[in-house]
Amino acid sequence: MKAALAGADGTLLHEARRPTGRERGPADVVETILGFATELRDLGRERFGSTAVAAGVAVPGIVDEAAGIAVYAANLGWRDVPMRELLSRRLGGVPVALGHDVRTGGLAEGRIGAGRDTDRFLFVPLGTGIAGAIGIGGGIEAGAHGSAGEIGHIVVRPGGRECGCRQRGCLETVASAAAVGRDWAAVCGDPAAGAADCARAVESGDRRAREVWQHAVDALADGLVTALTLLDPRTLIIGGGLAEAGDTLFAPLREAVRRRVTFQRLPSIVPAALGDAAGCLGAGLLAWDLLSTEVTA
Repeated sequence: MKAALAGADGTLLHEARRPTGRERGPADVVETILGFATELRDLGRERFGSTAVAAGVAVPGIVDEAAGIAVYAANLGWRDVPMRELLSRRLGGVPVALGHDVRTGGLAEGRIGAGRDTDRFLFVPLGTGIAGAIGIGGGIEAGAHGSAGEIGHIVVRPGGRECGCRQRGCLETVASAAAVGRDWAAVCGDPAAGAADCARAVESGDRRAREVWQHAVDALADGLVTALTLLDPRTLIIGGGLAEAGDTLFAPLREAVRRRVTFQRLPSIVPAALGDAAGCLGAGLLAWDLLSTEVTA
């Protein structure tokens, strides 16, 4: 988990990280979040002379942002966790904004990162899984049920590897950093190898690594072309662990997308600017937005 205290001008006053403790179970994860937030509140009072006036929290899975409920997260074992209510109560009644981790990261990339001044973009982090944030006019589209942008579950390889969503051949089973790492570990014989190791092997000219890498890039291009056909973004922002490979990813990816488009307008394909701090920064933006809304009301 990443957390921060932020000033009204967006300045990061303090940053901290902590394990989720998910191996101990869903209730412990929630308690860890609440305890972490309480420590930050107390630190703010001691160091800056005042407590936080609002809080923002971003969580994975399906999120009902309007109701403040973390609806479902398979990897955390969550179902219908009233996160906003729990956190507000723990923090003494301050207003709390709840967001989806990828959409919240997309909000930050759109306002202060790679999508700044872009009216329509799609933010796609490539990590353990794949999801997307649809940026429109300075905001992020959540969808009718809180699941807009889940492009990791576009089926790009029908009949392929089983996904956690119970479909087969989803994009994230082929092109996520986790998938690349798994495939490279199987090929190179090192069970500890990951996507970064595969990228380094590609750069050194390893033919086997290039095959694994291109397999993932081709699947990613198939999924992205489906997304841009539906959404027509001006910019595609790619983040997450795979994006850290730089041109090793972006050069073949741009070419693969270019080969696949026909009538579609080719968007700019750029790396994310905020790294793994995007979700934390976006949570802060949600909190300030919440205060602005309350003042206006």
